[in-house]
Amino acid sequence: MDDSATSRPDAVFDLQTAAGRALAHDLRHAHRSIADANDAASLQLAAATVRRLVHCAVGEAAPAPLTGLFSTLNDQITRRAIELTCAGTPMQEARWCWIALGSEGRQEQTLSSDQDNGIIFAGSGGATALRKQLLPLALRINEALDACGFPLCTGQIMASNPQWCLDLHEWRERFATWISEGDPQALLNASIFFDLRPLYGAFDLAEVLADWLEEIVPDNPRFLYQMTENALRRKAPLGVVRDFVVEKGGEFAGTLDLKLHAATLFVDAARIYGLALGARTSNTADRFRRAGEAQRLDQRDVDSWIQAFYFIQKLRLENQQRCYERGLPMHNHVNPDELGPLTRRALLDTLRQARALQKRLALDYLDTCRGL
Repeated sequence: MDDSATSRPDAVFDLQTAAGRALAHDLRHAHRSIADANDAASLQLAAATVRRLVHCAVGEAAPAPLTGLFSTLNDQITRRAIELTCAGTPMQEARWCWIALGSEGRQEQTLSSDQDNGIIFAGSGGATALRKQLLPLALRINEALDACGFPLCTGQIMASNPQWCLDLHEWRERFATWISEGDPQALLNASIFFDLRPLYGAFDLAEVLADWLEEIVPDNPRFLYQMTENALRRKAPLGVVRDFVVEKGGEFAGTLDLKLHAATLFVDAARIYGLALGARTSNTADRFRRAGEAQRLDQRDVDSWIQAFYFIQKLRLENQQRCYERGLPMHNHVNPDELGPLTRRALLDTLRQARALQKRLALDYLDTCRGL
């Protein structure tokens, strides 16, 4: 995904409308406020400006440029937080790269995304000594981002965790273990690491790691088989008697989780196709496009699956926005019985597209690799 495109007002908003022009003005102001922030307090104010902008933008732009815009602005806040935190520290000149993971790595953040990040570093003195120097800095950066509205990851997938602050050799070993020896559960937990994207610092370290992954993954059918098995654990929530299979109990009884049981079906499949091709992108739609360009997938299917994925993203954003307006915690659960007839029918069609995608995925990576 092109960062420059998603940061241009005319690429996101309709400048022929008053609302579009107002949002474009606010976007330009948001960019300036991030760039001009010279301390933690001013960056937090800039982040608050961005949050107001993105909440106002829901409903005024298509989900593809909108989630791209969110990610572009969040990238800028993250880079500025790192610059401010590193200023004057001994590690400012060290060779290290801050990497984004998960939805941030895919540039698919919604209104309620937490932190997923790590560090790749290199240098003399040994990994243990360099990590000891980097970890306090990483913690201050994670805390600065938390203060800017990016919650700390409850699963501790953050650069301040020693498990995810590794030198290049350690990262290769970690990925090699997942790829060559990882059991299904380990791969399930590790999947978001395959969405890594460099954000700050020595980008060449991430490029070297990406080069290595591009070589090793396509030649490992066992890995692709296990990733596919994991992806197919979740089924499209479509029923036989009723249209939808909804949660039967708990806080969200009677609802569908649009993230876990809808968007993730497309994300997981696209990741496998992208990794199998050695595609240099972590974005879900771009991964599908690369598979179409390589003639691994029919272009009509690619277009349908991208459209279906963005429809789910649209529903997620609208649902999160309704929660926000009501003063409730934002979530991804919708009650299909509360949807309008057109939206309900479109959601059914989208989940059928997800089921068709999973059938194709099984044909490509289960049947051809079975027994490995």
